[in-house]
Amino acid sequence: MGLFSRARGKVRRGGASGKVDEATTTHLTTFARSRRGVEAFVEPQTSVTRTTLLLVAYDGEWTRRVVPSPQWAHAFAESLQIPGYDAAVVGYPQRMRDYNTRNKKHPDLR
Repeated sequence: MGLFSRARGKVRRGGASGKVDEATTTHLTTFARSRRGVEAFVEPQTSVTRTTLLLVAYDGEWTRRVVPSPQWAHAFAESLQIPGYDAAVVGYPQRMRDYNTRNKKHPDLR
């Protein structure tokens, strides 16, 4: 038994069959269905963050939620018939950066 094995055992990692709470699924579905041109970007797990799904609309508006696995995220995007990408491969869309810049300069225009 290693020094950190006890702590490591307490970390919850979502698997391909991991569950997502209903609020997360509802939020992501509502966002995707209420905006035009939504694309999904799957962000891989890192040493400090879990796997997340980033949805970006045509105007750059975005939302991000933790999901159990990349497989779940891609299946979710496919179920909504929206394009899904690996963020580590393709990066983030410029429209998202532009949206963030606009909202920093003029937060009252949201």
